[in-house]
Amino acid sequence: MRWEDREQSSNVEDRRNSSSLSGGGRRGMPSMGTIMFLWPFIQRLIKTKFGWAIIGIGAVAYFSGFNPLSSMMGGGGSSAPVDKARDDKEAAFISTVLHDTEVVWSDIFKKHGATYSKPKMVLYRGSTTSGCGHASAQMGPFYCPADKKVYVDLSFFDELAEKHNASGDFAQAYVLAHEIGHHIQNMEGTLRKVQQMKQQARGDAGANKLQVRVELQADCYAGVWAHHAHKRFNILEQGDIEEALNAASSIGDDTLQKEAQGYVVPDAFTHGSSEQRVTWFRKGITSGKLSACDTGLGN
Repeated sequence: MRWEDREQSSNVEDRRNSSSLSGGGRRGMPSMGTIMFLWPFIQRLIKTKFGWAIIGIGAVAYFSGFNPLSSMMGGGGSSAPVDKARDDKEAAFISTVLHDTEVVWSDIFKKHGATYSKPKMVLYRGSTTSGCGHASAQMGPFYCPADKKVYVDLSFFDELAEKHNASGDFAQAYVLAHEIGHHIQNMEGTLRKVQQMKQQARGDAGANKLQVRVELQADCYAGVWAHHAHKRFNILEQGDIEEALNAASSIGDDTLQKEAQGYVVPDAFTHGSSEQRVTWFRKGITSGKLSACDTGLGN
C-alpha cells in the first residue's frame, strides 16, 4: 500500500507509552480505584525507610511515563521489548489510513447530504480504559459506540501475521477500515436498532445471527472505503487486495473455531464464516456503493 509521506490523521490519542491505570493520561494522577487497591501495600511500605525509598522510586518512574505497577494490575502489555522505531512506523501507517478513511467517508456523506463525524483512534499497549469498559490486547481492535473511538493495540497486527498468516500493510488497513465501518453503522443508527432486535431474539443463536449481519456489513463498508481510497489516493499496489481478502478469510469464525477446537459451531458465529467475510468485502470494493452492503439491516 502506498502511504508514506502522506497526511496522517490528527484524531489519534496515543497511549502507547502511558499508564493504563490512569485511563491513558500520561504523568496524570492515579485513579481513586487504583489508590484503594494499592493502599494495603502502601501501608506496609510507609512503616520503614526502605519502604519510603521504594515509594519514591515508584513515584519518579510513574511521573516519568513508566508504569511500575502494571504487572500487579494485569496491564502494561507484553513483557517482550518493543522496537520503538518499528512501532512508531506502524503508528504512522495506521494514522495515515485513518486520515484516508476520514477523507473518503466525508466525501461519501457529503454526496448523501450529510456530515461525517470523525472518530478518534486510541493507540495503546497492553490495556487501557474505554467508554465500553476495560480494553486489552487480547480483545483485538474494536469500536466503542459509547465514546465513538476505535481502540487499537498495534501488537494485534503481529498476531495477525504470525498466528493467522495474514501479513501485509493492507491487511492492517482492512482491519481498521472494518472498525470504522462500525462507526458508520453507529452514525446510521444501525447499532442501536440491532441492539433492540437482539433483545427480542430467541436465545444466543438468534442474537449471534444479527451480530454476524453487523460484522459482514462492516466488512462491506471496509471494501467501499478501499474502492474510493484507491480512486482518490492511488493507494493499491500489486497484492494488496489479496492481503485484505486473506485477512478476512483468516479471521472468519469457522477458521478460528477449527484452529481453537478442531470443529465448527455455526450457531456460535459472531462475525461470519471466512467465505462470507471475503464475499462481503469483495462486494464493497468492487461496487464502491453503500447500497451493495445491505446484509438485511438496511443502510
